Amino acid sequence: MPIFSQDKNNKSTNNPEIHTLLKQMIDNTHHNSNIATSKVQNLFQQFIEEKVKSGISSAEITSLLTQITKKAEKNTLTAAELSALWLQYLGDSMAICVYKYFLNIVEDEEIKSILELSLQLSEGHIAKITEFLESENYQIPLGFTEKDVNLNAPRLFTDSFLLFYSYIMAIHGLTAYSLAITNSERQDIQNYFYECLVTSKDLFQKIVNLAKNQPFYSSVPTIPSSHEVEFVDSTGIISNLFGDKRPLNSSEISNLFFNSKKTGFVRSLSLAFSQVAELEEVRKFMVKNVELSGKDAESFNTILQQDHLPIPESWDAEITDSKVSPFSDKLMVFHAAFLVNAALSYYGASIGASLRSDIILNYEKVLNHAMHAGSTCYKIMVKYGWLEKQPEAIDRKSLAQDSEK
Repeated sequence: MPIFSQDKNNKSTNNPEIHTLLKQMIDNTHHNSNIATSKVQNLFQQFIEEKVKSGISSAEITSLLTQITKKAEKNTLTAAELSALWLQYLGDSMAICVYKYFLNIVEDEEIKSILELSLQLSEGHIAKITEFLESENYQIPLGFTEKDVNLNAPRLFTDSFLLFYSYIMAIHGLTAYSLAITNSERQDIQNYFYECLVTSKDLFQKIVNLAKNQPFYSSVPTIPSSHEVEFVDSTGIISNLFGDKRPLNSSEISNLFFNSKKTGFVRSLSLAFSQVAELEEVRKFMVKNVELSGKDAESFNTILQQDHLPIPESWDAEITDSKVSPFSDKLMVFHAAFLVNAALSYYGASIGASLRSDIILNYEKVLNHAMHAGSTCYKIMVKYGWLEKQPEAIDRKSLAQDSEK
């Protein structure tokens, strides 16, 4: 707009047809929900540049502006792209609060460098997502702010737990970024999530390298190499439930071990949150989550131990006795909901990769526990006004009812 306003007084552009056309362009752009207002100036910049090159006709100008408009329309965010950006904004705004607190209590310098990098990446994500959303005229989520963290709260976690926390959250990030890439159509969005994937992979490798030197690090069990090709000769459905079970295969071992580790993390984090929650309803939920996630982790461990395989370490002892909360109840319930959603996807994928019926039944049980926890989180967040509404499709029914009045 400023460019056109300055340029329209030039004699070379004093053409009523062009002015009328541009006015229509402005009106259409303002009423077209598919084009962000912030793009209007860029559209006219392209128009002026083309016009100055040569004395093109009104018909050619019309064609040019139509092409520019269509190009802008194609750049709008799909529901999948918007969802990925919107949810990542919430998650990273939460992570910023968490890592700022962690940096206030950490003592180990190597772990501190991990936390600093994690914070830096989250802050970079927030800046980039804000840019994407603003360019498309979408409301920026509130997410979590300095009101949701008490940086002066005493230590609630040991340094070892801070590293373990970073390890689990890096895994969740890598999974989410991979999915976001495949669900995105715009190349700039794909490139953004690919960059997130690369930087998070580098962070994850740094965490693993450091964790291997920690006393609590537990690696996935190894199995002996096979010397010949073999095929399954029996489904063994009944025997897998009541009789002798065949040994676990590599996929089942991997999923059981990682799900035990992740679910054990949920137990330990819920234990910490249960000590510091202010609302009684939140505290009771966290206590229940400790109980259920503890049972679920133990169920995975039992199956592993039946084949004399090692199990992940427990992290409950890495929670201090502090009763002062570093985080708001809103943040803690959201964090629990985030982990529940992740667990549902991991458990679902594990069912598909398991061939023993007793393992499948076990996953069905823990899935029910996770769904119950997720439902409770949802009810609490809605009750206290903590659940931000995602951008939605147009409510045609309400529009129709309003038009009748």
